[in-house]
Amino acid sequence: MVPRWFGLVLAVLLLTLASTAGALDLAEARASGTLRWGGDLQGGEPYVFEDEQRPGGIVGFEVEIAEALAARLGLRAVFVQTDWSNLVLALERGNFELILNGLEETPERRARLSLSLPYFVYGETLTVRQGAPYSTLADLKGRRVGTLNQTVAHDLLRASGAEVVLYEGQQEPYFDLAKGRTEAVLLDHVIADRYGCKLPALHCSSSDIATGHYVIGMQKTHVALQRAIDQALLDLRQTGELERILSRWQLWDARQMTASPEPPRTSAASQTSLPSSSFGAAHLMLFLQGALVTLILSVAAFALASPLGVTLAIARLYGPKWAAWLSAAYVEVFRGTPLLLQLYVLYFGVADWVRLQPFTAAILGLGLNYAAYEAEVHRAALQAVPQVQMDSARALGLNRWQALKHVMFPQALRTALPTVTNDFVALLKDSSLVSVITVVELTKRMTILAVELRDWVLPGALCALLYFGLGFPLSQLAQRIERRLEAARTPPLETT
Repeated sequence: MVPRWFGLVLAVLLLTLASTAGALDLAEARASGTLRWGGDLQGGEPYVFEDEQRPGGIVGFEVEIAEALAARLGLRAVFVQTDWSNLVLALERGNFELILNGLEETPERRARLSLSLPYFVYGETLTVRQGAPYSTLADLKGRRVGTLNQTVAHDLLRASGAEVVLYEGQQEPYFDLAKGRTEAVLLDHVIADRYGCKLPALHCSSSDIATGHYVIGMQKTHVALQRAIDQALLDLRQTGELERILSRWQLWDARQMTASPEPPRTSAASQTSLPSSSFGAAHLMLFLQGALVTLILSVAAFALASPLGVTLAIARLYGPKWAAWLSAAYVEVFRGTPLLLQLYVLYFGVADWVRLQPFTAAILGLGLNYAAYEAEVHRAALQAVPQVQMDSARALGLNRWQALKHVMFPQALRTALPTVTNDFVALLKDSSLVSVITVVELTKRMTILAVELRDWVLPGALCALLYFGLGFPLSQLAQRIERRLEAARTPPLETT
């Protein structure tokens, strides 16, 4: 008789296989009755975002376009949430049939994917602070300019010689610009109009730096689907439904009225001179630079976390009641909330009062967070030392702080050292989170290069090797120190 658990495991396996089925061409999609399209809700309004009036629902001009296209094909549109930076990879893996989320037409994407006719014309808008002397990209050479990764704006900035600052979301670049952390932001006018130009401290250029097209991406082999999508887009334009959708979202402008249904052969991206897409010495140097940033960041953060952790542990065990209460509260707050949230609050949340630079905020965020863990490590180590040691030190005339310094803490350090070493290695890896506040460390460098090379194996392996190279010597050093401490504590055997 087959066990009941076997049936459950088999069902889960079948569901998993079904969920990872390949992308469907037109005939297969019609057989399934659905048309899956990928996008990222973090892109926000007006692209695709959650409906406040309808929990679980989504709205946006691209939602309406997807539904209109699916209806013309006799299908039901199904949205698949995917991180924007992974949309192309997810399409190639077969997670969905279409990319429909502000995908810009570039020669590289046209060579890699089947791209539809354009459904929207965008302009690249340069945003600066009021009174700033910048009006062109040439003016910003060597200056810090914010944008999003994998965009035409990113390519234009790299070609111009600007210092590119990459962000995860669309609002953060303008927030940093207003606070003086960058000199400009270059993004599509759809984003600039909603998140940047409305801020009184900022000024948006009146003319486009460049123009381009949003297109729908499909797998190269899905020729029938591409033809059907192109025909549906032409129908949307000819019947005026595309204009009505864009007008509802206040996106219909002169750019759309003068647009050709066919994209130009030369796009904004093709006019830039970008690095080659093969791994070379320059990429290796960037990896080493990212590793150095990770190491410096981690050492500096741990240099803050260790003494603060010891102080918190001592305050909790031997300090007055108010100090013990504050120490316990600190530990619980920082251990009980995500490090990512703490970084956001420290960098963006308190910027009206304390304007920290990204690297400084990263060190403080990691250091303050890990101090809570170090406090518990040292508290447990101090409690592991027999109380008689403290009593004996006090009996010999030492005060409490002298007894802690000369008797208790040296013994506790032997117990704490292995855990402290593990915490530093963990901090090395957690430093990857600081990319959300624009610090380009080792993991962020890997993701940028992986997208550029269209290869995650080589960058991922190199990234792992560098992390191992940073952490393994420290582990070996800690083990050597442990052995020396153990040898110093254990008296040699007497021989007769």
